[in-house]
Amino acid sequence: MDERKLDGNAAAGTLGEVFSFEVTTALYACEGCGRVAHIGEAMAYMTEIGTIVRCPGCDNALIRLAHNRGRHWIDLRGIRYLQVADVAE
Repeated sequence: MDERKLDGNAAAGTLGEVFSFEVTTALYACEGCGRVAHIGEAMAYMTEIGTIVRCPGCDNALIRLAHNRGRHWIDLRGIRYLQVADVAE
């Protein structure tokens, strides 16, 4: 059992450093399997060197995030799209 494996909500703080909206409630479409779900439903792997958010359907890396030397490095190639609901909804 991998103790670093958490649900996507665990990455909210780290992702909040990059995104100006509540990213865990945003919908994603996985580039690997086409699954559409909220980021909070994905799996997060968090270590001292970064965070990887993976699709629970196919284990595709949706988001790779690292913080080094005062910069954030983010890779979203695993996401077909990220949909954010309007605040008024």
